[in-house]
Amino acid sequence: MSRDARWKALLELLVERGRLEVEEAATELAVSAATIRRDFDQLAEQQMLVRTRGGAVVHGVSYELPLRYKTARRASEKQRIAKAVADLVAPGEAVGLTGGTTTTEVARALAVRGDLSTGSPALTVVTNALNIANELAVRPQFKIVVTGGVARAQSYELIGPLADGVLGQITLDVAVLGVVAFDVTHGAAAHDEAEAAINRLLCERAERVVVAADSSKLGQRAFARICGTDLVNTLVTDTAVDGETVARFEEAGVRVLAV
Repeated sequence: MSRDARWKALLELLVERGRLEVEEAATELAVSAATIRRDFDQLAEQQMLVRTRGGAVVHGVSYELPLRYKTARRASEKQRIAKAVADLVAPGEAVGLTGGTTTTEVARALAVRGDLSTGSPALTVVTNALNIANELAVRPQFKIVVTGGVARAQSYELIGPLADGVLGQITLDVAVLGVVAFDVTHGAAAHDEAEAAINRLLCERAERVVVAADSSKLGQRAFARICGTDLVNTLVTDTAVDGETVARFEEAGVRVLAV
């Protein structure tokens, strides 16, 4: 296992458990305790964790793992969700994409669709995510519009009032939201209030809103509200979602696609 892969795995375990002991981590990753101690020390120097006697803990109670450290956990679910979301987009439409691992997969799914290989443009993509814009910019058949703003290191998203000028001048056919949490009562949410504000603007400019979220995010709450459930037309999730959750969203008027 490479150092980068090991660091990603360690940080994912920390996010899940809050605390991790050296011996525990060494067993999980099948490496020596000395290797884990060095990893913990180096990650602590980058302020990615807090070193403790015999292990490490995350920074604070509510911890958001930066996008660059997120592993392919639930990768197959996210790829299935992404393909289903991409299939909801018609050629020639204007699509808004927020940042996140699932929406990044949506961008990749759109990029390989055969019926979007030509056009003038085949698709217009509006995004505040620098990594998504970077991936799609090489597709000459796609018109890429990037909002203004200040880059947020955790998600590669541009945030702040500079984005208002762009988003206030456009209309979208569909906005695809990557979320931290989506609950029938509390709506869609993100960790950061500035990120949520930009995502909310994308929703308001769109004719329809699609939430792309794996089942672990459903029924959850997060700090910053993006929009109410009433603004969401479609939820695309994985087949691990329970029937009761599906029924509650459908009763609220949300079409649910479990893939």
